[in-house]
Amino acid sequence: MSAFRSTPPTSTSRATLPRAGRRLGGAAALALAAVALTACQDGKGLQDEGAATFSDSAVATPSATATPGAGSGSGSGSATKTGSATKSGGAKATGGDAKGSSAPSAEGDRVTCNGSNTAVTVQTVSRPLNHMLITVKNTGKKNCDLTYYPVLRFDEMQWAPAARKDTQPQAVVTLAPGQSGYAGALLSAADGRGEGGVTGHRLTIAFQGRTPHSDAGASAVPSLPAAGVYYDSSLTVTYWQQSASDALGS
Repeated sequence: MSAFRSTPPTSTSRATLPRAGRRLGGAAALALAAVALTACQDGKGLQDEGAATFSDSAVATPSATATPGAGSGSGSGSATKTGSATKSGGAKATGGDAKGSSAPSAEGDRVTCNGSNTAVTVQTVSRPLNHMLITVKNTGKKNCDLTYYPVLRFDEMQWAPAARKDTQPQAVVTLAPGQSGYAGALLSAADGRGEGGVTGHRLTIAFQGRTPHSDAGASAVPSLPAAGVYYDSSLTVTYWQQSASDALGS
């Protein structure tokens, strides 16, 4: 019977249990006791906060980090668009400026009429009596101004015919390219009161500049009738007019 007697269970368990196992068991027991004590102090008992809470926080952080990155990408796209719009706007502005600088001003697009940019003709008329019509056609590419009145000189005449003040227009006569202006000349008095009557065979017409009696440039020498033009001391001229009827007073 003595050969089959076994060691008491308690003594056997202590003898066979490894020392490391006893240490782990003690540590686990201490941790469990700490958790239980904490739960009791909270008064809420032991609650499972769940590892998912930590996991969510961990995921949220990279996500939040990624969002600015996406925002930056979006912002970069906006910046590119804005930059493009700015560039486009700048190009338009530059084009506008270039265009504005190349366009002639209103003053720069006007010149005074003279013999180089007009074609001048004269003709005597039967009505009114003893009158001559002067026609000036703008042959240039710019508007030209007929300022004041024509200065007439027959042959070697040493005096300048006066202008009739009552014919002065309210505004300067401006001729567009291809347009004509007019002036009339009273050659001699119908009642014969004029003196020094003579027949002229050559006529020079001078143009005035922006100020009275200034030189506007080249003069014109229109053709006269073969028989010439008779005039006397009564010779006067009108200011430049828009129409032939105004120039002849009819």
